[in-house]
Amino acid sequence: MAKRYTKFSDKGRCRFCRSKTKAIDYKNIDSLKRLCTTQGKMFSRKRSGNCARHQRQAMVAIKRARYIALLPYTG
Repeated sequence: MAKRYTKFSDKGRCRFCRSKTKAIDYKNIDSLKRLCTTQGKMFSRKRSGNCARHQRQAMVAIKRARYIALLPYTG
């Protein structure tokens, strides 16, 4: 039986890759809040569904937003 190859679906890609976001901005608080728990901790890559590149960018953006008090350090 021959293997069937399917196209890579958008479902498996991270939300920033799907929207073709080049960089994650620390001023976009709504998208950063979705990447944090109610206690203020960042979700892991597995939980958030981000690729490695966008997870690193999100980490830096969340830390910058915390530093200038746009996001709380704790919930």
